[in-house]
Amino acid sequence: MITYAEKNFTSEEVYGLLLPFVKDWFIKQYGDLTPVQRKTIPLVKEGKNVLVSSPTGTGKTLAVFLGIIDNIYQSYLTHGTLPEGVYAVYVSPLRALNNDMRKNLIEPIRGIRETAKLHGVDLPEIEVMVRTSDTPPSEKQRMARKPPHILITTPETLAIALNAPKFREKLKNTRVVIIDEIHELASSKRGSHLSLSIERLENLAGRMLQRVGLSATISPLEEVAAFLVGYRDDGELRDCVIVDARFDKKLDIKLLMPVSDLIRSSAEELNEAIYNQLLKVIKRHKTTLIFTNTRSATERVVFKLKKTMEKSKIINIDDIEAHHSSLSRDVRLDIENKLKNGLLKAVVSSTSLELGIDIGYIDVVVLLSSPKSVTRLLQRVGRAGHHIREVSKGRIIVVDRDDLVECAVLAKLALEKKIDRIRIPKNPLDVLAQHIVGLSLERKWGVEESFRLVKRSYSFHTLTKEDFMSVLKYLAGELGDFYEYQRIYSKIWFDEKEGVFGRKKTSRMIYYQNIGVIPDESKAHVFTTDGKYVGDLEEGFVEYLAPGDLFVLGGRVYEYLGSKGFKVKVRPADGLRPTVPSWFSEMLPLAYDSALEIGKFRRMVSDWIDQWDREKVVKEIMKNYHLTRDAAETIYEYVKLQKIFTNAPVPSDKVILIEVYDEPDKRNIIVHSLFGRRANDALARIYAYYVGEKLGVNVKLTVTDNGFMVSIPGHPVLNWSGVFTEIPTDAEKLYADLVKVLRRTELIKRRFRHVAVRSFMLLRRYRNAEKSISKLQVNAEELLKAVEEIENFPVLKETYREILMDYMHLDEAIEVLEKIRGNEIKIVEIGPVDVPSPFAHNIVVHGYSDVVLMEDMRKLLRRLHERVLEKLRGSFE
Repeated sequence: MITYAEKNFTSEEVYGLLLPFVKDWFIKQYGDLTPVQRKTIPLVKEGKNVLVSSPTGTGKTLAVFLGIIDNIYQSYLTHGTLPEGVYAVYVSPLRALNNDMRKNLIEPIRGIRETAKLHGVDLPEIEVMVRTSDTPPSEKQRMARKPPHILITTPETLAIALNAPKFREKLKNTRVVIIDEIHELASSKRGSHLSLSIERLENLAGRMLQRVGLSATISPLEEVAAFLVGYRDDGELRDCVIVDARFDKKLDIKLLMPVSDLIRSSAEELNEAIYNQLLKVIKRHKTTLIFTNTRSATERVVFKLKKTMEKSKIINIDDIEAHHSSLSRDVRLDIENKLKNGLLKAVVSSTSLELGIDIGYIDVVVLLSSPKSVTRLLQRVGRAGHHIREVSKGRIIVVDRDDLVECAVLAKLALEKKIDRIRIPKNPLDVLAQHIVGLSLERKWGVEESFRLVKRSYSFHTLTKEDFMSVLKYLAGELGDFYEYQRIYSKIWFDEKEGVFGRKKTSRMIYYQNIGVIPDESKAHVFTTDGKYVGDLEEGFVEYLAPGDLFVLGGRVYEYLGSKGFKVKVRPADGLRPTVPSWFSEMLPLAYDSALEIGKFRRMVSDWIDQWDREKVVKEIMKNYHLTRDAAETIYEYVKLQKIFTNAPVPSDKVILIEVYDEPDKRNIIVHSLFGRRANDALARIYAYYVGEKLGVNVKLTVTDNGFMVSIPGHPVLNWSGVFTEIPTDAEKLYADLVKVLRRTELIKRRFRHVAVRSFMLLRRYRNAEKSISKLQVNAEELLKAVEEIENFPVLKETYREILMDYMHLDEAIEVLEKIRGNEIKIVEIGPVDVPSPFAHNIVVHGYSDVVLMEDMRKLLRRLHERVLEKLRGSFE
């Protein structure tokens, strides 16, 4: 049963639960308990399963460890010895965070021991050790001889430790598991992997473990709590108490519009204004953390900021650094230490500093453009004011009209504490395959017994027996006759008649060398048809390409012809406009819940314009969304222009607008569907599939957060809105149709490799040999051909599930289609037009422009805007 912590303990009541010297040390160090600490410490001391959700700097981690340290010392005073073996396992997604935690634990333990001496009590030291892939073998051997009381580790290393013959025994006495940054883990396969490891750890310990989850702001809390605790054998959820302190910290969030006219300003003017705005913020504050949405943007912003600083000579260029995951670990640690020691004025990051690395005091967080979800906005802004009594100050710099509308809504939702729902992957079969091999290394297992264990995990609670058996048979080499021919060997032995499975000799090495779920990414090498090498593309970008797509590389346009492994074939297409922006694969997707709220906002402003005069609408926007007059007027003009130009309802959460926009050689069907990129990706592909089938042509597709565009050669006629009503809402039929669509894409080839590697079908490492990613990719493409004829082959089945449910959000797309069927969403069609409507401009520009052509992108937006105004000939007031 999942409940919320209702009781508000006083500081005195909590201190009464602690040993006197623990209490004295804490008061001397911190003065008083924070609200989250008063609620959490009693629950941890009681041994309850607890999920604590609160912003950075509220003291939640210390609360948990204080309770655990106090319990360990109480046990020592009662029994005269410290507990044997590992008592608590602390799991964090970041290795850097592990080193932080060691410091944050060792200092309190040292302080408590010194305070105890003043009380005349001599306490032994509670050992704390870090075990990750960076830990030297000598230290691992030392741990096996003398294990720490508190083990700090990562999800991957915990899975390995469970099968390390000597160290495994030391985990049998584990009493507590703490998962930090659970919001980050739960939404990925790393979380699914960890949830099975914890079930295996509990099985090894032979007792119920106390589970503690630490999370930043997240929703829905009940689902995250369920993920933390999992199920009992009777199918009931284990108990969990939620400490909901998500909104204990005060927020100060404001939007900054760098220029008064976002549409008529040139790229140069906008750029200059953005950097001047950034410099103003940096000058006014001691330390500024700036977030961009892509790694390439991070590097660009630092380069440009340093150039601007050189001119202004007010700030030293060495006082600003970039921090992102592509940098080496040493460089990142150096930057983090400089930050902690107050040696930097500003740091620019993409996502690497969103998580709780202790980076010291940050005065203000600046977001360059929309963070794409309320949760991410709160997480980023929460890095400012690293204490509960301080205000988290955030500033969002907007770059165009869509960005302004989006950020205005996200900022208001953040202040109103309305956050996006987390998505937890369900039944990932590649993760299951790794753990079945892990189980086989422990001992001989019965099928029923192992199936029960797996289903205790929240991530696998709905797993069917059929899928479980299919993974067992695949690992035993019993699905199809391709194994020998493709040199894929079984990883377990399985006796179906007896219902038991166990290990094969070679599997231990395979497990240790290939475990983990984070895919290796690589760059693809691009060659022209005559064999000339022209440069590299990110693998994530190649996933998006289909033959005929045009993209920019090194300032020139190329047509994509196809790829084999990591070799991409192209032909020059000088003079043609690119159809895929090179930064598209890096962009953060707008969340579905946030997209619906933006749709509501558009609808509301449209209604206000129908009812009131301009001044009243502008004042209402300013008042409700804390915006400047310039920003409110920009939104008013944007929505009004759309209404006048189309003479149709504004696309919103209740209206999909289909706009037929003709160019001389092609017809573009622009679908304004404001449902976020993941849902739009599934909607767009299925819509394009049905259009292509009806017309018998190949279509080009552009997908954005606010809609998608289908481009078709010539000017064919079709009932474009009628296509939506023909798309089935039956999940199985849609799934089958999308599988047909995906089979022809690069996406399936790349994702199949990831899943095959996770499933131990393809081995990255074996004995002393390591396969290049390029070789793995070629092997994956051969394997894909071999297994696609085998019905429900688990590795291929998981590839499709991952793409359709984790990468795209088919369930959200189905929700939209059901609302169309139930007339909750209206479809309105306009056109053909020779000028796209204002709301379509960003969708059209997405299809044409590349980030290296930023100036061209701005010019195109401005030219489209001018064509709209020409068309209206002054009817817009």
